[in-house]
Parts: sequence; structure tokens; C-alpha cells
Amino acid sequence: MMTFELESHEFIELHNLLKITGLCHSGAMAKHIIADGQVKVDGEIELRKRCKIRHGQKVQFNDQDILVTGE
Repeated sequence: MMTFELESHEFIELHNLLKITGLCHSGAMAKHIIADGQVKVDGEIELRKRCKIRHGQKVQFNDQDILVTGE
């Protein structure tokens, strides 16, 4: 499992998280795979590209899990 630290931010948008963590090589690719129903947030398929991911949430894509941590 990979972790992502929010640092001083309240949230990160889902498509940006996938891009920053390197699971998608571009924002456009991230938006496409989200719209295609390939990404889960806390075990549920998430279709909103700009879904706000907050501390404690888990994102799953392509057999990878990302746990979002922060303050």
C-alpha cells in the first residue's frame, strides 16, 4: 500500500492524486480512467474526477491502494 501525505491541505482532487502518485502519466489519462469506472474510493466506484479525497480515505486503481494521510 502506498501513502500520500496531504501536508497542510484539507483535500486533493482524485484526478490530481492519481497523477501525483504516478499511477497515471497525465491528468487527461486520470480523468479518462475515473470516468470509465476503474477507480474506487473507500471500496466504492467513484466517477467524479474532482472528488475531494481527504485524510483517512483509501483510493484503489489497477491493483494499487493509496492511503491518504494528513492532519
